[in-house]
Amino acid sequence: MPIFKGREARSCAVFPQIRRQIDRMPPTLALFLWLILLLALLRFDPAKVPGTSLALWVPLIWVFIAGSRLPSQWLGGQMGAVAQVLEEGNPLDRTIFSLLILFAAGTLISRSFNWGGFFSRNFTLIALLSFALVSVLWSDFPFVAFKRWFRDLGNYFVILVVLSDPRPLDAVRTLLRRFCYLLIPLSILLVKYYPYMAKHYGTWSGTAEYIGAATSKNMLGNVCLVSGIFFFWDTVTRWSDRKERRTKWIIRLNVLFIFMTLWLLNLSHSATSQVCLTIGCFVIAALHSGWGERHLTFLKVVIPATFCLYIILAFGFGLNGDFASRVGRDPTLTDRTIIWKTVLSEDTNPLVGTGYESFWLGPRLQRIWQVAGYVNEAHNGYLDIYLNLGGIGVALLVAFLIASYRTILKKFTASYALASLSLAMWTVILFYNVTEVGFKGGLLWLILLLGAIAIPVLAEDQVRGMVAVNNAGTTKRFPRSSLEAASQRR
Repeated sequence: MPIFKGREARSCAVFPQIRRQIDRMPPTLALFLWLILLLALLRFDPAKVPGTSLALWVPLIWVFIAGSRLPSQWLGGQMGAVAQVLEEGNPLDRTIFSLLILFAAGTLISRSFNWGGFFSRNFTLIALLSFALVSVLWSDFPFVAFKRWFRDLGNYFVILVVLSDPRPLDAVRTLLRRFCYLLIPLSILLVKYYPYMAKHYGTWSGTAEYIGAATSKNMLGNVCLVSGIFFFWDTVTRWSDRKERRTKWIIRLNVLFIFMTLWLLNLSHSATSQVCLTIGCFVIAALHSGWGERHLTFLKVVIPATFCLYIILAFGFGLNGDFASRVGRDPTLTDRTIIWKTVLSEDTNPLVGTGYESFWLGPRLQRIWQVAGYVNEAHNGYLDIYLNLGGIGVALLVAFLIASYRTILKKFTASYALASLSLAMWTVILFYNVTEVGFKGGLLWLILLLGAIAIPVLAEDQVRGMVAVNNAGTTKRFPRSSLEAASQRR
């Protein structure tokens, strides 16, 4: 006996047909439609901020590369972990990174960026970067180490382009929204129509792993983690204005991307990103709840305290493996404990390490591959810093995390919305680096820097001199409210 009749029955019959037609669509046509929809979305985006600085395209390109693949890989170069540990690198990648760094530096110079104030307000970060540069001297591959340090220096230039914008909250929103608009639909497109680019097979297990537009399932998980947290945060911060017509469309678009993000995240099977997405959304929801706003001081204390308690229980009492077994996971955390034991058995200097990004090079890498498989990271961000920069590097990293936490807390008085996103990402990256690496200048590190870097206060007359050039070529001065927000920044 049919359950549906009339219009309902016809609708149930139409949707499977539409889905079959979509699945049968030629890949070239699907790529063309994706490009058209992307351009339309960027052009008619309801969340688009008029007068957005064209300089934001520089950090967008940089973050896009960090979240997906190197330019040489998009053009058919080597893929995967092996390509990332090649000592000689790639001339095309170096050229593009160098140009982006020059564009970012030029933007900061044109804005008369206060470098002295930046150095004084970010002492721990400068100390970490300086020690990393000095470590090139004792690296077995000093030229390679210096090239990587210079490339990673671009992370800070492009992030400063975003933070030095006269409207930092709008700049952060624009950067992250455009990033998600690019990578989430592109990953779905590759999974559906270009599977040879969107998945690879495990070295030992031989099972298929979906990587989308990234280079590994964990990198795809990173993209989904950032996308999920951003759209959830953007929806929560706009919820009070949900009755406005423009805000309604923005929230609907956010919900659509949240569903696409969750579909990709489930496909990636990145357990760490799934857990961290839950943690990040919980922090945002707590901060924007009525109770959280009244007990903000309590939340500021309980978040780092919870992480410290987790570390004590996980490694002091060995509960990581027990918990993994109870939820049906591998008690070795997918061979992570084997990797940790193997890398710690290598002869490294416990005080200063092997030099910046130098551990995963040369004969040492070959020995690790023979025992732990084809890996080029320790699957623990703190351990990875220790291997490259030793105990001093870890101490400087911890000092920076503490200083960045204090910086984020100060931002609650100037921009509650931006501070809540920053605190969520700060919390996420602490937990993420327990089983993955997120301190190597990748996507999560870039997003953390959006809230962790302290920007010097801009004088009002300096802010007034900043104008945005819109698409029509005219200039637009910012309202008083924007000037006040910019002058309060730290």
